[in-house]
Amino acid sequence: MLELGKRQRLSIVKKVDFGVYLAEHMPARGESEKDMEMVLLPVKQVPEEFDVGDSLEVFLYKDSKDRLIATVNEPLITLGKIARLQVVQVSGIGAFLNWGLEKDLLLPFKEQTRKVKEGEEILVALYIDKSSRLAATMKLYPYLEIAKDYKKDDLAAGTVYQLADGYGAYVAVDDRYQGMVPAREPWGNIQPGDRVNARVTAVKEDGKLDLSLREKAYIQMDADGEKILALLKQKGGSLPLGDKSSPEEIKEALGMSKGEFKRAIGRLYKKQIIKIAPERISLV
Repeated sequence: MLELGKRQRLSIVKKVDFGVYLAEHMPARGESEKDMEMVLLPVKQVPEEFDVGDSLEVFLYKDSKDRLIATVNEPLITLGKIARLQVVQVSGIGAFLNWGLEKDLLLPFKEQTRKVKEGEEILVALYIDKSSRLAATMKLYPYLEIAKDYKKDDLAAGTVYQLADGYGAYVAVDDRYQGMVPAREPWGNIQPGDRVNARVTAVKEDGKLDLSLREKAYIQMDADGEKILALLKQKGGSLPLGDKSSPEEIKEALGMSKGEFKRAIGRLYKKQIIKIAPERISLV
């Protein structure tokens, strides 16, 4: 069976002026070429030393006339896999990506999780659309693998590919594995496409990773304290944030939870660096 979007080793069964026809096997006794599933490899792609009966490893895709065609060139992505591809054009139907073949790969608007622009590299998966054509998608969840080698408190790097209200920020760990920064975790101003460094907070039974963009509490307190001090100095030594401030106000101003905020200002207070009022903190 000829498989769209995959590399296959096929046999040369027929030579013509404009190329060679490939099939899974040579015709059996009594088998007609008309009964065989064949695909054309254009003449400019045929290596000189190959002839009828030889086999070639090729990739199958569709040409501009929607015909199945073979190429000996190596694509940058294959069916069901994930890769970083460069946007070469944005048009009225979507974006076109360079995937190493003559015909650029379409990323439809409906498969984009954010607007993309020419020249940038984006993380996509390759799938077959309803019209039986190859296309790219930025909705990576079904294509990511389960991580096997990560454990709690390991450090991980990845790419944010989608934000979902009430769920969290979806991250492709190592651009390959399923990970998420849960909604309960602060994630600041990250957006789809951002690369992040994270800490594994849990490995679920199904192998998916829960992540945090923050360090362990005893380490993070110092970093949070430095962030608060920097903002205090920037705002003239005083901030309208305190014990009575809402979690939303604190998260918007500092990108941290109320608990993290209270731990950090508590440490600064013990060091006699700040003064704390119910609705305000200020430098000593």
